[in-house]
Amino acid sequence: MNRPTLVISLDFELHWGRFDKAPLQACEAYYQTTRRIVPHLLALFEKYKVEVTWATVGMLMADGPEEWLKYSPEIKPNYKNSNLSAYNWFKATKATKDALFAPELVKAILETPGQELASHTFSHYYTMENGQENLAFPADLMAAQKIAYEKFGKKLSSLVFPRNQFNAEAIQVASELGFTSLRTNPVDWFWKTPEKGELLKKIWRTSDSVLTLGKKTSYQLEVQKPKEPILIPASRFLRPYQAKLGRINQMKVNRVLEEMSFAAKNNEVYHLWWHPHNHGNHPEQSLGEVEQILKHFAFCREKHNMQSKSMNGVSQIFYSKNR
Repeated sequence: MNRPTLVISLDFELHWGRFDKAPLQACEAYYQTTRRIVPHLLALFEKYKVEVTWATVGMLMADGPEEWLKYSPEIKPNYKNSNLSAYNWFKATKATKDALFAPELVKAILETPGQELASHTFSHYYTMENGQENLAFPADLMAAQKIAYEKFGKKLSSLVFPRNQFNAEAIQVASELGFTSLRTNPVDWFWKTPEKGELLKKIWRTSDSVLTLGKKTSYQLEVQKPKEPILIPASRFLRPYQAKLGRINQMKVNRVLEEMSFAAKNNEVYHLWWHPHNHGNHPEQSLGEVEQILKHFAFCREKHNMQSKSMNGVSQIFYSKNR
């Protein structure tokens, strides 16, 4: 990249990303707030002229259960832990539409300048869980592509792996299905094999949002092999505002601002990510934190010529200069 670059990617999933972690009945108000937050986020991104990749679960694009069933692939994941299957969960639960389906928000994303609709797989698919089969993952990605194209006229170019789980085989499958940019993980040891769920790694990941425990977060993109997707490592997960943390919330934001400044001064890429539902609690404070970050980007753009690019925007620049 010839200019310092801010990349923002959002994992847009509603309860499809949390069904195996939290009971839906306790989260319904949380998702209603999330739905109201998305237009505010889009307004902020338009105000500050920021490109954003919305990595969206394909199931979320459906109007409801009938369309969900219509686009679901015949080959489904056969996880050893059946509780990880979105299909099993949905068939066994009484789900509310607000927590699961949001095609109108996808439409709003596409109507906002600079926003990229990307894939977070169709079913929030876990590529590193025991029992997932070779044919199920490509079937899942093809279902995600199909619903995006048939409903919104979009071919998805960027992919974010759910729960940050991937390996070389998953990357190869994504490449064969036409994805040209993939989000990968930071290089630190505590971001390796997140599917194992080790407590020590979770503690270090959380602490690193305030303390300097990991390596430098910004980077120069490496030249990669021809015809392979561009790998765009994450730099920082923007953790949600929590009232009980007090001043630590601002310390977390300050760390993002400092890292972005370093990237801007050193002509590097800084890749920030979070989930829109992270703003489901304390929405006003959370949006305030996002605006602080976007204001600082505007400063870095003015002073250091920093640019904002979606994941697909990064891959287009990289392909044109290095292929």
